[in-house]
Formats: sequence, structure tokens, C-alpha cells
Amino acid sequence: MSFAESEPPYDPRPSWPLAGVLGIVAFAWLALSWPWLSGIVTIPWDAKAHFQPQLQFLAESWHSGRSPFWTPYVFSGSPQVADPQSLIFSPPFALIAALEPVPGFRLGDGAVLGTLLAGALAFVVIFRDRNWHPAGAVVAALAFAFGAAAAWRIQHVGQVLSLGYFAITLALLSRALERGSLAYGFAAGIVAGFMVLGRDQVALIGCYVLAGLVIAAIAMARSPWRALRSSLLPLLAGALGALLVATVPILLTAFLAEESNRPAIDLVGAGKGSLHPAALLTGLFANLYGAAGPLANFWGAPSPAFEARFGPQDLYLARNMSQLYLGLIPMGLILTVGIVRGALLRREIVALSVAALLVLIYSLGRFTPGFRLLFELPGVSFYRRPADAVFILGALFALLAGYLTHLVMTGTAPRARLWQRLLEIALFTGAFGLAIWLARTVGRLELAIVPLVTSLLCAALSLGALVAARGLALRGAWLGAAIVLAATLTVDLSVNNGPSESTALPAEDYDVLRADTANETIAVLKRETARTAGPDRRDRIELAGIGFHWPNASLVHGLDNTLGYNPLRLGLYSRATGAGDHVALPDQRSFSALMPGYRSLLADMLGLRFIATGVPIEQIAKTLKPGDVRQIARTADAYVYENPRALPRVLLVPKAEKADFEAILTSGQWPQGFDPRRTVLLEGEAPPAPSVQDPPQTAPGSVRIADYGTTEVTLKVDAPQGGYVVLNDVWHHWWQVEVNDAPAELLRANVLFRAVAVPPGRSTVRFVFRPFHGLFEDVGKRVKALSD
Repeated sequence: MSFAESEPPYDPRPSWPLAGVLGIVAFAWLALSWPWLSGIVTIPWDAKAHFQPQLQFLAESWHSGRSPFWTPYVFSGSPQVADPQSLIFSPPFALIAALEPVPGFRLGDGAVLGTLLAGALAFVVIFRDRNWHPAGAVVAALAFAFGAAAAWRIQHVGQVLSLGYFAITLALLSRALERGSLAYGFAAGIVAGFMVLGRDQVALIGCYVLAGLVIAAIAMARSPWRALRSSLLPLLAGALGALLVATVPILLTAFLAEESNRPAIDLVGAGKGSLHPAALLTGLFANLYGAAGPLANFWGAPSPAFEARFGPQDLYLARNMSQLYLGLIPMGLILTVGIVRGALLRREIVALSVAALLVLIYSLGRFTPGFRLLFELPGVSFYRRPADAVFILGALFALLAGYLTHLVMTGTAPRARLWQRLLEIALFTGAFGLAIWLARTVGRLELAIVPLVTSLLCAALSLGALVAARGLALRGAWLGAAIVLAATLTVDLSVNNGPSESTALPAEDYDVLRADTANETIAVLKRETARTAGPDRRDRIELAGIGFHWPNASLVHGLDNTLGYNPLRLGLYSRATGAGDHVALPDQRSFSALMPGYRSLLADMLGLRFIATGVPIEQIAKTLKPGDVRQIARTADAYVYENPRALPRVLLVPKAEKADFEAILTSGQWPQGFDPRRTVLLEGEAPPAPSVQDPPQTAPGSVRIADYGTTEVTLKVDAPQGGYVVLNDVWHHWWQVEVNDAPAELLRANVLFRAVAVPPGRSTVRFVFRPFHGLFEDVGKRVKALSD
């Protein structure tokens, strides 16, 4: 598949030695990746706060013989199998988890960087297949792996993985269509399936771009009908591969999304994640707005400094989300040879150019009228930041830059006329002048001087390298030309897109996320939960306001946490408890009508026994009164408190009452006189439990935890008069329950929890999480509803 046409037919003879160019790219990748691979720094923020604990939980589950499909360690229980960021269906991370029971930071960082290397090498294959100059392949590969969002947002692990799969899919799909190969088509579908499994916006945009390029290749072929016929079987093979990989996980996530905290994003909400037009200057001046340094130095949109001069921007973007820099060789060639001289309109590349333009319009979001139309595409409303398109935009720009490098190296680039030369000069001088004006207007000229001077020096280096490489290329020294440009781009990207506060922090900053940490707060919580554990007890903890990377530490250390860090949660739980995406700062611990604070019946029912906070607890829960909780420790990180009213994890209660759960959630009021130790509230009619209305006081019965796993909980019950067993774990309809090995009805109890009726006598109750059975039933109900 050419990016514009499917002719001429594929020539199986290699045009230039592939191994040499792959080696150049791999060596440059190693040099640029070394700060992380060496362990000097680690990929911070989401990569550690969210994904490293997910990896550790996955590895620990597998090596302990348990299922990773459900975790009790965040949000009082969460369906990992349906979470797109759980890494269960991510090949590189799943392999690490399978091989290493305690994966370290460097393994996680290596998986991310290795995926970018795989994508970069796929670009080299694309160039070799088209007989485009190897120097262009090197430029495209390095700009892809270390440019734009791939460099500046490497901490967003899921999106980086989707980007790598996009590049690999493009290479395989191209070969499938050019050769009419079912094998390559099937392989492309498999990799595309893993891209889709990212279930993020990068994957969605990548799918649209790939589909658009396929349609363009067929439509622009010399014989579209013949191209369609020859492409049909490879495309069907690809569809089969993608369906085999992605269907079940996608359905799991789709049904989870319907009952989550964020089923869809509206146009206005999405617009708040738009790329500001001023960010386009970062294509030439990498750190113009101070995104690499301390947060106080950042002055781009939507910083306080920028808004003080230009007014409120109503944007919700982190400082690293608006970076477009790919290196001055790629961006310089795109602006001059590509745009001014019109090379990007050539038939063999125009489809890719159009794709890049559309993705750029998408990323600018509400700043262009085109986003309103693009927002109507299926799936777009699930995502909140058009600026995420910068990942795919960087990949497309890298391909375009590599192609333009090929034209320059082969002497086929269009020569500049006088007016074009003057326009090129005006573009660069105008951009430089605009950057100075912006910095001076905002009052940050002193911060902009260094990146502007750095850009000038890199421009001189890049221009000299292009001249030298072209001379070598025209003399047939293709390897020398590739090495010159690789070395130049490596220097450029290491200086401008190298380690920063957004992408690289000391590994010791995240010591609490190591399984063998000696952190005092974690040690206190482990000791105290072990002290209070009992036959019916498994006390929960809460980590609030200690730091960005703390909420998911419970996944690493096996602590049952009422909160966590995840943009996707069960909506019922969030509504009942007030749990948000994360709780890094004290003011991010919001409460709810049903759980107005730590002195509440719901907190007690959750078994919330120990609370670790970064500030005195009264600053978080302002309704607390003296004596409501007691401080038991003060560590270097946190204040640790105990709630003495926390209830056991399992209860045997004699009677049930019908209740309106929606009214309870809305009002925050439990029924008058409700005592969860005596009564269970059920939303529907309670199944009969013999002799439970007036049980003898001499035979109260008991229940204990026999085994507590991730997806199975086994209880031993002694109920002389029968009754109801209440498990104070989060209810979800994919859980099932058995009493004495016989299926029983899983009851949603006390708004949020699970229960089951038990007969008189001794029983064994087993709760089992069966997501695939539940999914099958959900799909059946949906099909039936559609057919009725």
C-alpha cells in the first residue's frame, strides 16, 4: 500500500541493506534512552503513580496463583479485567509480569521505550519497502520515537503503547496490501487489535487514520476496482485478527463504561482539552514556554501568566501536553520543502499529508470549526482531550519529514523560486519574532531566551548536517548520510526533548512503590491491619493527600484501600463515597451525601479502620469532632489515624428489609433505626430465609473468612436459624455466589455491598467473580432488547 496508490507492483528485491539502518536507529535509540535504561532517572507521574502499581499487582497475582481480573486494593474493589489501563492485555507488560514476580522500575520503563523502538523500526521497514532513501528512514524513525508527545508525554504509558502499535500496524498493513498477503494482513490485524485494546484516544485516532489511508490507496490507484479486489482478502484477514484479539476486552470495557463515572464527554467538555494555537510555536522552539523546568516557570496556555495577559482560556491541559517538537530537520523540511514548495502535495504522499492536516485540526479542538464535525465520529465522545491527537500527529509528521529527507538526499526535492525562498525566510523569522513578542508580552522574555538561542544553534547544526548528508548521498554514501543525520538528530532531540521534570525524575522519589520499600507509613499500615485482622475482619485503609504517587501504593503492598488513582471507576462507588480520580492533595478528598466524612455509617460499613493523610485529618474532613478518630502514628509522610467503629468485613444478620437505594444515595439518609449488624437492606424483595424474623437470642450464629482471594471469597457460616450473610465488598453483577456448592442469588445489599440468604445450620458460601459469564449474559440481554 503506497500512501496514495497501490501501483507499481511490489518488487521483492531489497533496495538497500536493512540491517545497517536498523542498527543506526537502534544505536541512536540506546543513546537517547540511556538515562532511563541506566536507572539514573525513571519515567514519572502516571507511569509510576498508576501503571507501575498495576504492573506489580499483575505480576504478584500471577506468581501467587491468583487471578488479576478483580482487585480489592483500590476503590474497595475494582474490575481490572475491564479496565483499559490494567495492563492485563498489554503484551510487553504481561510478559514482564509473567517472568518477573517483582518488576522494577527499569523493566517498566524499558517496555515503554522498547515499544517506541519497535515503532521506529517499523518506519524503517516502510521506507525500505518504498525504496526511499535510508537517511529519510532514520529521520522518520527518530522523530517518531523521540519527538512531540512520544517524548514529552512518555509517562502516559497506555497512549505510548497505542502509538507504537499504530506504527507497526501501518508497516504490516502496507505490506499486506502491496503484496496481497493474507499473512501480513492477519498480522496487521493482530497488532491493530492490541492497539485498540489500549481503549484510548490515540488508538481511536490511529484506527481512523489507518482506515483513511487504506481508502485513499484504493481510490487513488490506477485501477481502483482491481486494487479493491486484491486488497479484499488481506483486509478481511486483518479484520479477523483484530476481532480475535480485541472483541472480548472491548466489550468488557464498553459495559463497564456504561456503569462507570464517565460514560461520555460532551463537546464543551472535550473542547477544554484543545491544543492552543500558540502551541504550534513549539514545533520550532521546543521548550519555549518552560515546560521542561519547574512548574512556576511555565508560561504557555493555560498557565496563570498566560491568562493574566490574554484572559481565561478555559483549558485543562498539563504543561507537557502541547509540545510538537520533532527536531529542526523534520520541522524545517515540512515548512520549506513540504509546504512552501508543495512537495507534500505529490501524489505518492498527499494522502498522508491530508491525514496529518485532519489530525492537526482535531488536536486544535474548539479553536477550529472542523472539530465540531470530527466530534460526531463514533467513539470521539468517550475522550476528553483533543490534544491527545498530538501523539498520532507526531507520527504522521515524522513520516512526512522522512519522505522530504528522501527527496533532498536523492536530489528530487523541488527547487525554491525566489518568492518561495523569501517566504521560507519570512516563516522562520516571523515565528522567531512572534515567540519573542509573546514572551515579552507575558513578561517571560528572560525564560524564553535560552530555548530561542538553543533553537538557533540547533538550526545551524541541522542545516550544516543536511548539506553534508546530501553531499554524501549524491556520491552514493547512503550509510554516511544516514549516520550524519542520525547523529545530528540525536544531539538535537537529547538537548530539546531530553529528560525533564515531565519525563524523568530520580527513581528514589518513588521508593514507596517498591515492593520491598522500608517506608515508615506503609510499615505502620501493614502492622496495624495485621494486628486488627480477625476471622471476620479485613480492615480497609485510606491514603489521602500524601502525594501524587501514593493513592495506588496499596496495589503494590496488598492493602485494601477505599480510594486509588484511576480516571475510570464504578459510578455507583464514586457516587456513594465521593471517590475521585485521585487524591494527591488534601482538597481532592471529596465526600458525598451518603459519606459526608470519616464519622459516617458508610465509612464504618466499608471497614475503614486506618486513615493516612498528608495533613492533619481535620483539614480534610472538617466535620470531625474530637474523639471521632484517634491518631496512632506520625511518620515522615503522613498522620495515621484509627477509626474504632469500623465494622467487620462479613456479617451474619437475621433479617432483611426492602429499601429505596436511589433515595438513600440522593438524601444521604439511612432508614430510621437501621443497624447493619441486625438488618440488611435490599433493593428488591428478599428471598426467604427460614425463621429469621425472631431468632433466639441464645443462638446468634457466626461467619468467618475461610479464604480471601482476588476473584474468590470463601466464607464459613454457622447460622442456627438461617439469615443473611453480608460481605462488605463492592457489589458488581459479574460476581456470583454459591451456597454449599449450589448457585444462589447474589443480592445487592445496603446500597453498595453483596449479600446472600443462607439456610439454617452450617454452610459454605463462595463469592466468585466471573466476568466472561457476566459479559455473555449482558450481550444476550442487549441483543434481546434490540430485537424486541
